[in-house]
Amino acid sequence: MTELKKIHREAIPRALERVGRYRLLNQPRVAESICHDILAIEDDNQEALIGLLLALTDQFGPEAKIGVNAVMEYVPRLAGEYAKAYYAGIVWERHAKSRLARSYPGSGFDAYDELRRALELFEKAHALSTDDDDDAILHWNACGRAIDGSKLEARPHEEASVQSE
Repeated sequence: MTELKKIHREAIPRALERVGRYRLLNQPRVAESICHDILAIEDDNQEALIGLLLALTDQFGPEAKIGVNAVMEYVPRLAGEYAKAYYAGIVWERHAKSRLARSYPGSGFDAYDELRRALELFEKAHALSTDDDDDAILHWNACGRAIDGSKLEARPHEEASVQSE
């Protein structure tokens, strides 16, 4: 493998701007790469960790190349319980929506389960948020609308049928 070059610590603010720009340009792999470069210098850089989480979730899509577990590995590195709950909710919400877009058999049930998990995390985040931060509620509402709008429901429980002969 090619030995990667390290960026200068002084270049981190500009690199963080690039993360946002490449995400807006729908180039999440470039944004992801930049985040890894920043984290190689400052392994606890919260902006880079959040940018990485978002860039990875930007890659949830029809091919399902990146899974939830790969993204969730970064959540424990976030500072504070609010950030952990909020961004874990974002991961589950975005993954659920990618399941809906894939539209495979059972995707609606899977999406419902993941959206319910996101709702719980957004509830937790909101309880930890300040009065001027309703981001968790905005996402909670978006998840609720996705459930209602797509008419999602829980997977039916299979009842064991005993046939008597």
